Amino acid sequence: MNVIADICIVPMGVGASVSEYVTRAYAILRDAGLNARLHAYGTNVEGDFDAVMAALKQCHEALHEAGAPRLTTTIRLGSRVDKAQTMADKVSVVEDALARE
Repeated sequence: MNVIADICIVPMGVGASVSEYVTRAYAILRDAGLNARLHAYGTNVEGDFDAVMAALKQCHEALHEAGAPRLTTTIRLGSRVDKAQTMADKVSVVEDALARE
């Protein structure tokens, strides 16, 4: 089953800048073969449910190994079984509606 996820991993106890940790996590998602798109406060990811969850676990392991003593993660997941839908499909529906206004 494919999912679209919005994932935000916040390393705690590492100071104000977290870009090093974001970079590591994003690389893991990308290297797992998932379609990942960064945004200002997280990452949208699409792929097989089990692959997304396995990559998220790898992110947690890697960020702890990189020195983050604590992580808090927020995940929103969506799945559909009535039709195939990508992140790009969801965005284009709204963009098309705006273009018609």
